[in-house]
Order: sequence, then C-alpha cells, then structure tokens
Amino acid sequence: MGTAGAESVQESGFQLPAPELREIVDAPALPSLSFSPQRDKILFLKRSSLLPLVELARPEEKLASAKIDVKCNAKSRMPFFTGIGIHRLLPDDSLGPEKEVHGYPDGAKINFVSWSPDGKRIAFSVRVDEEDNVSSCKLRVWIADAETGEAKPLFESPDICLNAVFGSFVWVNNSTLLIFTIPSSRRDPPKKTMVPLGPKIQSNEQKNIIISRMTDNLLKDEYDESLFDYYTTAQLVLGSLDGTAKDFGTPAVYTAVEPSPDQKYILITSMHRPYSYKVPCARFSQKVQVWTTDGKLVRELCDLPPAEDIPVCYNSVREGMRSISWRADKPSTLYWVEAQDRGDANVEVSPRDIIYTQPAEPAEGEKPEILHKLDLRFRSVSWCDDSLALVNETWYKTSQTRTWLVCPGSKDVAPCVLFDRVFENVYSDPGSPMMTRTSTGTNVVAKIKKENDEQIYILLNGRGFTPEGNIPFLDLFDINTGSKERIWESNREKYFETAVALVFGQGEEDINLNQLKILTSKESKTEITQYHILSWPLKKSSQITNFPHPYPTLASLQKEMIKYQRKDGVPLTATLYLPPGYDQSKDGPLPCLFWAYPEDYKSKDAAGQVRGSPNEFSGMTPTSSLIFLARRFAVLAGPSIPIIGEGDKLPNDRFVEQLVSSAEAAVEEVVRRGVADPSRIAVGGHSYGAFMTAHLLAHAPHLFCCGIARSGSYNKTLTPFGFQTEFRTLWEATNVYIEMSPITHANKIKKPILIIHGEVDDKVGLFPMQAERFFDALKGHGALSRLVLLPFEHHVYAARENVMHVIWETDRWLQKYCLSNTSDGKCGA
Repeated sequence: MGTAGAESVQESGFQLPAPELREIVDAPALPSLSFSPQRDKILFLKRSSLLPLVELARPEEKLASAKIDVKCNAKSRMPFFTGIGIHRLLPDDSLGPEKEVHGYPDGAKINFVSWSPDGKRIAFSVRVDEEDNVSSCKLRVWIADAETGEAKPLFESPDICLNAVFGSFVWVNNSTLLIFTIPSSRRDPPKKTMVPLGPKIQSNEQKNIIISRMTDNLLKDEYDESLFDYYTTAQLVLGSLDGTAKDFGTPAVYTAVEPSPDQKYILITSMHRPYSYKVPCARFSQKVQVWTTDGKLVRELCDLPPAEDIPVCYNSVREGMRSISWRADKPSTLYWVEAQDRGDANVEVSPRDIIYTQPAEPAEGEKPEILHKLDLRFRSVSWCDDSLALVNETWYKTSQTRTWLVCPGSKDVAPCVLFDRVFENVYSDPGSPMMTRTSTGTNVVAKIKKENDEQIYILLNGRGFTPEGNIPFLDLFDINTGSKERIWESNREKYFETAVALVFGQGEEDINLNQLKILTSKESKTEITQYHILSWPLKKSSQITNFPHPYPTLASLQKEMIKYQRKDGVPLTATLYLPPGYDQSKDGPLPCLFWAYPEDYKSKDAAGQVRGSPNEFSGMTPTSSLIFLARRFAVLAGPSIPIIGEGDKLPNDRFVEQLVSSAEAAVEEVVRRGVADPSRIAVGGHSYGAFMTAHLLAHAPHLFCCGIARSGSYNKTLTPFGFQTEFRTLWEATNVYIEMSPITHANKIKKPILIIHGEVDDKVGLFPMQAERFFDALKGHGALSRLVLLPFEHHVYAARENVMHVIWETDRWLQKYCLSNTSDGKCGA
C-alpha cells in the first residue's frame, strides 16, 4: 500500500488523489432510461457523474430558498445530460441499433427530456455556453424526431427562452407545448440602492407563535422582493411544432402547470405578493386556477395566504386546499385534500383529512364530492377507475401507514382497509401497485386478468425485506378477497433483481397475465446492473443492455452481509467489503474504514430488521467510502446504528449510549473475524454520519484511531426548534441538545479528525459555521484536526475538482493517521 499523494499537505490549490482512486472517481455514469408512451422505444440519456467547478461558480441568487442561475434563468446547478440515444424495442425483446439525437451544438447541456403523447417526438432544453454571447447561456426548447433523431429548435427566434426556475414545459397534445418563458418585456435586473433607506425591521407585536426550523436565504428587503419577481416571473407560451408561439395569460410567478387527461383544461398554480420574510417561497401566497387550453380562465380554485404558522411538528401541513391535481382515470375531474385540524398535527380530531373531487367545470350549485375521510395524514392516491382507487395515509408519531380501497364511482360501496401496518416493520411491507399508461398519457393502477377468471387483480411490486436480505417480488393480489399469489421473485442465490416497470402498449384494457411483460434490473455482487425484459407465461428473460463494469480494478472485490448483536440484544447488520485478492490467512488483519449513519426507531424489533441485499452490485458514488478498497482497506459500510425509543421514551434521550454500543458491537465483530486491525480502524460519515463521527471520537476513543467528518452539524443549539427526527425544542429538552452537540465535548477529542464542509452549504442546521466553530473549539483544546472548506459546494459535493480533493484529503488522513498511525495515542489507549 503506497502513500503517493499523501505528504504534500502544505501545497496550495486542488490536489489529485492516487491514480487508482482517480480512476474510480472518473468512472462513467450509467445512462438513465426513458420508455416511449407506446413502450416501443427507449431513450438512453447520457451524463457525466460530476460537474466541472465552473458550473458551480456560475452567478447565483438565493431568494426565499430558491437557488437561481442568473445567466440561464433556471434552477442553479442542475445536472444535465450530454447526449440522447434512441433504441427501438424489437419484437424479440432485443434492442435495435442506437440512433443518436443530433443537430444541436457540440457541448450542449440537455435538460427536461420529454416524450410527446404519441411517442413520435422528443422535447428537451438545450443550453450552450459561449463567453462572448450572453444570450447563448439561456435555455431553448428543441424538438427531435423519434425515428430519425434529427433535432431542431422549436422556435426560430433565439429570444424565446425558458424560465426554468419553477417549471419548464409540458405537452398539451401531440403538437403543442405549454412553455414557461422569460417575458419579452423584461429588461435589466433591478439594482440595489447603495445607501439603505432605513433599518431592516421584523415585528411580532401581535404575540403570534411563529416557529420554524432555521432557514437561510429568506427574503430580507424590497430589493430581494424585486429580484425574486425579476427572475421568477414567467410568460406562459403555447408553442406549436410549426414554430408559432402564442402568449397564454399574462406574466406571473407560475410554479406548476398540468393539462387535464382529455387535453381540454390546464391546472395552473402561481404565487404572488405579498411575499413573506419569514418562510421560504414554497409557503408564499398561492393561487390555483383552471384554464381552458385555448387560454380562457374557467375558475379560481383557491387563493391561499402565506403559510407562516405551520407548526414545527411532523405531519403538520398548510391550511386550505392542497395536493390539487387531476384524477388520472377521468377526462377532467379534479381532486384535492383539506386538513380538518387546521394543519396542526398536535390537534386531536376526526377526521384529520378529507379528500374531495369535482369536475373542472361543475354545474351551478354543484358542490365537491367527498371521496374519503382520513384519521391519519393523507399521503397519496393511486387511481384506477370508478371501481378502484388506493388511498394511502400515514402518521409519524405512531409509525402507522394505512392503505384504503375506495370505490370512487359508487357511494354505496364503503371504503375498506387493505393494509394497516407500522412502516418501521419493513418485513410487513406488501409492496406498491404497478402502474400502466393510459391512452391519454396518465398512469393508473394496472388491472390484471387471468384466463377463465372473473376476479380483479392488481400487481404488487415489493422490495421483499426478509431476515436473509431483500428478495424483491411481484404478487398477484385479489382486491376482493385479499389473497395473494407470488408470480415472480428475485433469484436468491447469486442475483438481485427488481421489477422496474410494465412494458405494455397503452390503453384502458385489462392486461392478460399470459401477455405480461416487465422491465427488470439484474445485478450481482460483481456484475453491474443490466436491464432485461421478462415475458410471461414462460417468464423468459431477455437482456437488453450490456453496460461495462465501471471500475474493473475492483471487479473481484469481496462483499458479505454480516450479522451480530449489540450488548442489549438488538440484532445488527453491516456490509463488509474486502479488497480483491484478499486472503485472511495470508494477509491478516487490514486497516479498516467504518462508514455509517445513525437511524431512529421506535422498537427493537424494527431496528433489528435486515435492509439491503448481499447480492446487490457494489456501486460507488465518486465520494463513496468503498473507493478505499483500491488502497487495500477493509470497509465496513452501513453498520446498523439504531437509536431506539420504545413506548413513551424518545430515542435521543439515550443517544450517546446507544451510538457507542452499536459501534462497539461492529468493531468487535470485524476484529473477531480477523479482517480488521483493532489499532487501525478509522470512522467516518457524511452529514448525520459526520455528527456521529465526532461523537464516537469523543465518547469511544478506544475504538478508532482517527475520523473523517464531512458536512456535519456539531452544535444542535443552533437549531433550537428541532433537528433530524427530534421534535422537542431546545427549551423542552435542554440537556438533550447540549449532550448531543459534539462541540460541548470538543475537550474529549484526542484522536485526529478531518473536517470537510461545503463553503456555501445552506441546508438547515448545516451551515459552514458549524464546521468552523467546531474546528475552533478543537484547536482551543489542542486537538489534532484539519478543516477543509470546498469552494462553491453545497451539502452534496458535485464538482470534479472538489471531489478529487476530498478523496485526496481523505486518503492522506487515512495513510498518515490510520495506516501509519502517527497520532499521539493508539486505539485502546
């Protein structure tokens, strides 16, 4: 094991890690797949795994929690595709040769790829950056022929550009799109007055109780309001394939548009002044209207005031109409939900939520119909037809989830409960209904029919949690009797397979079981995910992709899901990875990287359940801990760190105790197996895992020789109204906040700790100040520590230059303080 790249700590600028690490970071990303509506073609959407730093350095405005790329007037830092390949799905379930979408400029950045309803065309946005042409940075809509791949701009004029801050475009029909555009009347952005006109004042003289978890980037003054208006105001435009453009309505801050299934109406959501300085834009005043597709206002459904007083409590929601959308199984019927507890989850009331439905244009005096009343909080509805809809409700405090069978077309048929379970108990998860596409382009619950059988069946696609690991399945479920028939499950011995989607032509007819086709993914410990078509009745599997292994030097790594117990009897699991060619009898114990993330549970039984599969492919993100297998480290990935609060007890009341106990059990197990050297075990994690790392170095220094903490929170008093799953405030649980703040234990940390943080991280409670103040506290006690702030990075690192440097820093730390163990004290001291 070498130490290349590990000694130049004083070098300035970005560093590159050792070649074997660099090769993995630069591994090509798998393309995303997109089926045509008719399921006869597949798009391969090609992409890079990381962005260049210049993408992150683009000018950005942060307004009311909206992050805006001011050059292209879109969400900032959008991942993009670099190319589109079209494959025809042949009758023998193989793929035809690729046709590359062509015609757009080289180096174009592609977003918002969308099939036309008839599958004949593909719409997408194109951005080309030219330093000497500012207008080229804007996003333009392009259209490609799905047969030839030939693409051209929808509009001849380069001045019609997307405003993609809140939306992009939708197909209204086969030949028309409704597009969010930058208003043609817009001029230069507002300029800030150099001399303030007065102080910034916020008032609560009415003594209202307004609680919110700390949110950054809220509007602060009239200048922020004017900037917000400038960048978010859009003109909706109807764009035809012949290149004509017609304004739809007037400019406004539109946030969503949704055509009705029959293409006669459009549901339009917008926000408007007065804006709030207390909450992010998602809680601004919201107006929802119904328009005809030719631009006439039908009616206004609601105009909600700013939601400034939603209680900081799980399952609390906004008052008034919410989750407004079209029924997927009807031409133009709306549905929505209204809270009966004023949105406050602390209020005891029955029902808690009511689901309503109503036609787009109701008759005079026609009131909304009640579809169903719920005692928990509405989560989702899956439509099928007038005889079948599945409604899901949930409640966080009890971990309860319930699925109702509702008959929308008959008030005489009472709703019945299909599933009522604790969602933490993953072994009881029955799966989710598979969906099929209708001729109108919506997705509804697929109905399956069997030969000579009049019963109604649906397909439940389950992840298949078991004590042996996940074994995904498909169950044929009789909605009348509740009986199940398992018609397929993943291979248990070598492979991990999942059902991805139905492959079936569009229409409203039920699907014959003997004609069933499913797109599946298939992988193993050492074989990358490939896609297959699984066909009934013989269940023949035809492989349609042949992606190469992304990191061949680690193709023969060793992977094992291991099981062990915590001292209080809670069963735990972890995935142990060993480098290629490792032989315990010859090579002995290895240096080990322990990489984890704590999770809260309400029962020991749920905490001890197995999640994941030993047969899943060992995929690696560019910042993955598994990369260090290439440096011949053992990696213990995802060891269970359950923090349990049973009955009336809350998990965080015994956080440190359970954290240390879980880590001790994991370390003891890998040492017992003889694969980890107890004096050379490093601990690390990201976000809550970084928080965990700091605690373990403070409270369990006998276990670890050093730590790597990426983008963590170290002072919980800075988020006084709750964090993670902790819903108590600082004033209700003062001791918990103090004890759970690693900064208050900085004097106990004696082992080397590497702290890495995004310089512009604005996730709630994770601002860079968390890392800076923690580092100051460590320095104040003489701790061996290092702080690295990554330019332009938010919470998840995205730029290649930064990611390479993170891997270099981590490698240097591990080589120096784990492999060589040059710190003052060894593990066990």
